[in-house]
Order: sequence, then structure tokens, then C-alpha cells
Amino acid sequence: MAPTPQDEARAALAAAGQLPDSEIEIAAVALQFARIDAPEADWREAARLLSALAQDAVAAAAADRAADAGDPDRRRAVLAGVIHGRHGFAGDSLTYDDLANANLIRVVERRRGLPVALGILWLHAAEAAGWAAHGVDFPGHFLVALEGERGQALVDVFAGGTPLAAPELRALLKRFEGERAELRPGLLRPMDRRAVLLRLQNNIKLRRLRAGDVAGALTCTEDMLRLCPDHATLWREAGLMNRRLDRIGAALHCLDRSLELEPRGEAAERTRAVAEELRHRLN
Repeated sequence: MAPTPQDEARAALAAAGQLPDSEIEIAAVALQFARIDAPEADWREAARLLSALAQDAVAAAAADRAADAGDPDRRRAVLAGVIHGRHGFAGDSLTYDDLANANLIRVVERRRGLPVALGILWLHAAEAAGWAAHGVDFPGHFLVALEGERGQALVDVFAGGTPLAAPELRALLKRFEGERAELRPGLLRPMDRRAVLLRLQNNIKLRRLRAGDVAGALTCTEDMLRLCPDHATLWREAGLMNRRLDRIGAALHCLDRSLELEPRGEAAERTRAVAEELRHRLN
């Protein structure tokens, strides 16, 4: 029997899971996640459009001397012009919780998406241009940081690539954490590529859980584990979802794997207690 598109995508995720983080092609992996959730969609056309986006970023970067010389804000302006100007991508504030906003194929088709999905486009374009960039795990709102010889530019990709200095960051933080929130160390921690991709998929997993689709959330988690096979928290979550679905053997396998990876700490103690309870149910 020939492999299905979903089989092919899962094999690609498993292959990416064996790579060092620096070798992961972030947009290509996001497309494989998208193929699983939208097997009927034209992922090759989405890949073609991503290639065109990268080519436009290369051309625009070469044409801007200040950006090429390392001015991070010029780099931000160049990529904003390509991604949001020429290609018309924007944040979807009207139907924010639509699962299509976290599926890169649908994002490319609709030119609308969540912050992290748009951020993947930014990271893809920046890499094509030869510019260092990374995701930023800001509370409640994914950001992108572009590096340059003169420091870095923080970008709100959901708002069309607008720059964020301290006053804007402070206002954004208060929006998500309340009026008493203030800027503090650690808010701008960089994310590696796997972490960005997991944040993208977390949007799907959490929306399925809120809708009561535990089986769908478990499938999403299992696919995330293909990319991150040594992620103890994901194994623990998969175990708890299997328990909710009364799949005791599968739950124990996942919980035991989590404990192998993370045998100590408060989370491990809770996991061990759940595993013992499940073993008693088998007796």
C-alpha cells in the first residue's frame, strides 16, 4: 500500500526530529505539520509561494545598503515590505481562534495567521536573506528579533512588522498580564526552532482540548513528539490524554518515557503517582 500524504509528512517530521536544531528548516517543517491537518490542501503550491517569498527577501535585502550593512531596523523594514507589503500577509484578529491560522498551508492561502505562524514566515525570509533572527517567547504574544551590527530590532509580526521599543513592550505586557505588570528580566528569551514549531502546534492542541477533542489533541501531541522525541513534558501530556481516553497501556508507556527523560522534580513526582494509580487499575 502506497504511503498517504499524512504518512509522508510524519516520516519527514521524524527525520527532522533527528537533526540538530540549527539544521531544521523551520518553514519546511511547519508545512509538514500542516499537511497532516489538511491532507487535501495543495502543500506544493504553498511551498512554491514560500520559495517566492524567500527569493523576494533576498532581492530586497541586496537592494538595501543599510540593511545589508547590519542596521537591524532597516532589516525589519525590508522584511515588512516583502511579507506584509508585497505578499499581503496580516494577523487575523477577526477569526483569531480559527485553526486555519495555525496551519501554514492555510496561512499561505489566506494570507492571514497567528503571530507564531507569521513569525515562521519572518524567520524563513530572514534566513534566506542571510540575516540572524530568532523567535521571542514574550508572554501571550510571539515576537521576532532581528539581529544586526547595531543590536537587534524587536518586531510585532502580527501588527504588520511594527517595531517594539520599551514603551510598546510594556503596553503589550500589560495587555496580557494586567495593569500591574512591568517589564522584567527574562521576558525576551530567545526560542530555538523546535520551540517555535511547538508553540505553533500548541495552538492546535489547546484549541482541540477546549473543544473536548481529546483524541485530536493527542494526535497533535504525538506528531509534536516526532519532532521532539526527548521532550519529557510532551510525553507526560500524551500519557494524561491517553488516560482520559482510557488507553491504560499507552498512557503508562508515555508516562514511563517521561520519567526516563525527567526522573526528578515536582512534575516527575506527580507523574509517578499517576503511573502507580494506572498500574493498580491493571491489577
